Amino acid sequence: MNGLLPPNAVAVELFKDAVDPELHPEARLFPEEEATIAKAVERRRHEFITVRVCARRALAGLGFGRVPIVPGEARAPVWPGGVVGSMTHCQGYRACVVAWERDLVSVGIDAEPAGPLPEGVLEAVTLPEERTRLAHLGSVEPGVPWEKLIFSAKEAVYKAWYPLARRWLGFEDARIVFHVDGTFTASLLVPGPVVAGEALAGFEGRWLARDGLVITAIAHPAAG
Repeated sequence: MNGLLPPNAVAVELFKDAVDPELHPEARLFPEEEATIAKAVERRRHEFITVRVCARRALAGLGFGRVPIVPGEARAPVWPGGVVGSMTHCQGYRACVVAWERDLVSVGIDAEPAGPLPEGVLEAVTLPEERTRLAHLGSVEPGVPWEKLIFSAKEAVYKAWYPLARRWLGFEDARIVFHVDGTFTASLLVPGPVVAGEALAGFEGRWLARDGLVITAIAHPAAG
């Protein structure tokens, strides 16, 4: 994960659950966090707790002690003042990235198992021109799960977009262009929020496909 992010971001990833507070003190939930998952099944509880272990360890890298991280508007995590962050979890993987807002105005990460998308999902989440490019990339780099990567990239775009815009962004509202060097460009097809005095036009991101996972990351720098 760290190879996908700039040095001023702090990332923590785990490949198995860490839910025992005796072994992992960061796993001890605050009352407001516990209330969020009071009715959750065990799998969901493990995801929730472990990704917060990642988050608290990442925040410790910025100098924070244990703080609650609860879902806020549109289920986006609420970070301490002056901090931006993003969390992700999928089977066998949990991760969090945080940074000071003075360095990065927004971040978005997403991880997915590298298997194929369910039938019909690709058409639902991509534009025709994106599918054309994916077909070409598949002929150039057939070992890369491009369809799952574009799904992940659009999730990362939304996570980076929402804290800035505070409104919905559909799959069809951003155009993704992948490059075989591990980068991608996301162009917004709807008016973006004003960031540092300019309308946001899109994001630059990085991607990785390895060990049965695809991971995408966006770290949008602050002006200057």
